[in-house]
Amino acid sequence: MLWELLWEHKGKLLGVAAGLFFGIIYLFVGFWDTLVIVVFVGTGYYIGRKLDHKEDLREILDRILPGKFR
Repeated sequence: MLWELLWEHKGKLLGVAAGLFFGIIYLFVGFWDTLVIVVFVGTGYYIGRKLDHKEDLREILDRILPGKFR
């Protein structure tokens, strides 16, 4: 019964967990450090998602930084 309730509201639960996580990071390291961590995590997620879809790393980097990886 508890698992059904959690599964039905998994988006809300994930949002609350993410908010709690980032709130704790903010308390310990500050706003700008937290923002840098979020940018790194987002970049890692983006590159990882592209690699999961079997895209070439050089093509990804060329789109991000044109002309640097030829």
